[in-house]
Parts: sequence; C-alpha cells; structure tokens
Amino acid sequence: MNNSTPFAREGYPFIVSSAGLTLLLVLAAWKLCSLVLAVPAALSCVLTLFILYFFRNPERMPPGDERAVVAPADGKVIVAECVPDTPLGVPALKISIFMSVFNVHVNRVPFDGTVVDSFYHRGKFFDARDGRASFENERNGLVLETSEGLRLAFVQIAGLIARRIVCYARTGDTLQRGGRYGLIRFGSRVDVYLPADVKLLVKVGDVTVAGETVLGRLG
Repeated sequence: MNNSTPFAREGYPFIVSSAGLTLLLVLAAWKLCSLVLAVPAALSCVLTLFILYFFRNPERMPPGDERAVVAPADGKVIVAECVPDTPLGVPALKISIFMSVFNVHVNRVPFDGTVVDSFYHRGKFFDARDGRASFENERNGLVLETSEGLRLAFVQIAGLIARRIVCYARTGDTLQRGGRYGLIRFGSRVDVYLPADVKLLVKVGDVTVAGETVLGRLG
C-alpha cells in the first residue's frame, strides 16, 4: 500500500501515453520541418508536464505527537464542525478537505489503527465543495479503530471532474498514520469524522498537507 515511487502508480499509464505521443509529434515536426505539427507537439508537452505534476507522490513526515490525527489530503478545509449524521453512527466532528486539480491527490491515513468497516457508494458528481457531495456523490469510506477502541472514519469523495476513486485498504488491514492508502483522480474531497470530544485544531479556510497537518488530537 505504501507506494514510495516519485509518481503515483496509477499515473504511469497516463504519463507513458502522453510522453509517447509528445515524442512522436516532436519527431514528426522535426523530420518534416512542419510548423503545423509543432503546435500540437507543444500542447502535448504541456499536457505531459501537467500529468506529471498531478500524479506527483512526495514523501511526507508525520508529526512526533503520536496522538495527533493528520490530514488525509492536501487541500483546503471547507467544513469543520460537529454533525449528527456520520459513518460512525454517532455525532462526530467532520472535517472536509477540498482538493483542486493542482493539489497532490495521493491520500494518507489519518491515524494508526485497523480497518473495521469499508463501504463504497455509486453516486452523482456534484462539485466537491457542494454540501450534497458528502451524501450523493460517488464515495469510498473506511472506518478505523485504534488500539484503544476509538473509531474514526475517512471518506474519499469524487467531484465534478474526478471519476475514479482508488483505495488500496480493505477491511481487516492494519494501517499506519501517514501511510499512503489511495488517491482520487482530478479534483475531489476527503471527509474525516473524529470523536465529538476531540479538540479541533483546524478551521475553515486552512490549507492542509496530507500526512503532516494536524486536524485534532485524540485524548
């Protein structure tokens, strides 16, 4: 699960295809001395660079505080409040992180624990910032139980452009905080649900770094 290659493994087919097309166009334009082919070659090169940028997979270092819950995604906090309807079956703190197409899209585990439940729902593709996205969009969720019996959940949600959720983890897997567990392609969000008594350490508008930014601290 903890893929440490420079780019997310799901991105390599896109990278190879785009780079191959770019190379063919460049060679054709050079051989034929064609300005007509030079334009699509340049556009293909820009597309390849964007794909490389999108699927980047940087290393991250979780904080030393072992009680800290870290962000599962790079992006911006768009929800930070206590809500009654949650995958935990009880009221919980909900933190929603929106990922634009310019953010790293590799998702990371918020806390150490064992996956005790997982779920997937087909759905719609509202803009990930829309409040309906948590309940109506395509989504994949995990419920994690810590060694002390506390439970938290994190849900990958497809957005307006995102049409592919990848999750490596399965029920029964033991996950480590900060480890890579999946990604969502091309703009999306991740919702995190924490016990209601956790002290919230982020607010709406904050920018998060997956595996490093502390969302809260388990008591």
